[in-house]
Amino acid sequence: MTLTNVGQLILARRQEVPSGRSVLVGITGIDGSGKGYVTERLAVALQQQGVRVAAINLDGWLTLPAQRFNPKDPAQHFYDHALRFDELFTQLILPLKENRSLRLEADLADATDADVYHRHTYAFADIDVILLEGIFLLKRAQRDHFDLAFWVDCTFATALERALQRGQEGLPPEETIRAYETIYFPAQRIHLHRDDPRAFATALLNNDPRLAPPAS
Repeated sequence: MTLTNVGQLILARRQEVPSGRSVLVGITGIDGSGKGYVTERLAVALQQQGVRVAAINLDGWLTLPAQRFNPKDPAQHFYDHALRFDELFTQLILPLKENRSLRLEADLADATDADVYHRHTYAFADIDVILLEGIFLLKRAQRDHFDLAFWVDCTFATALERALQRGQEGLPPEETIRAYETIYFPAQRIHLHRDDPRAFATALLNNDPRLAPPAS
């Protein structure tokens, strides 16, 4: 499926939901799959058609490093404790979905391992479509909140190459490789096995030249 197809599905779903609420769309996949890139392009395409879009990155709702990392069982612990999903949905996503407008001051984390939260103000008005982007969105506990959900398909090999190219989390290359191979990718394999997000997703969006054809 292409980005154009995804946009068409979102526009069609917008016509089906009650006028008083927003369409909630999940954009998810493994770390390094290109979720942010896809979300940004999709937001621009929808806005060009007059759709009011709120693009929200999940990373700010990470827990602090002491909570999300544990060397005893790093992958399982990260899967279980990396993100504050209850707070995210209760405070931000569901109220915005139901009311289309929201102003919220929230404690957000820094993915570069800062050990304190910083205050951030969300301010949205008359939102038609919420694009929520991040990992683990299709865990069983929260996936029914979404009107549509798209899995950005990508191999682990390509995802690691991208992480190294962008200096993920400000780590040296060898530390990036170790973090991905011992924490992030194993945690995401747990997600793939336990939650089967690819099967639940509305559609798969290919974003890897190793998987022909690439997204367009």
